[in-house]
Amino acid sequence: MYAVVQTGGKQYRVQEGDFLNVEKLNAEVNSTVELTDVLAVSKADGELVVGKPVVEGAKVVAKVVAQDKAKKIIVFKYKAKKDYRRKQGHRQPYTRLLIEKIEE
Repeated sequence: MYAVVQTGGKQYRVQEGDFLNVEKLNAEVNSTVELTDVLAVSKADGELVVGKPVVEGAKVVAKVVAQDKAKKIIVFKYKAKKDYRRKQGHRQPYTRLLIEKIEE
């Protein structure tokens, strides 16, 4: 059984027991989060229920495992022959979730 959920402007295919890194959510570590924007749900008998745009009454329950930052990326701006160089680093914050239950 799996579900397709939307959070942070992105869509993810999740199953129970999966770990998922999503855009930062305002939630404490070890708290429970409900993802209610469920776009599709696969039932136990293999039937796929697709929402218009979301499946009514479906939700995904997840536990917040960590609030962290991704690896640093380097943003380097450069213009040839103009003595223009700018170096900047960025670390994107994210929330790591453990999918506990998919409710139809």
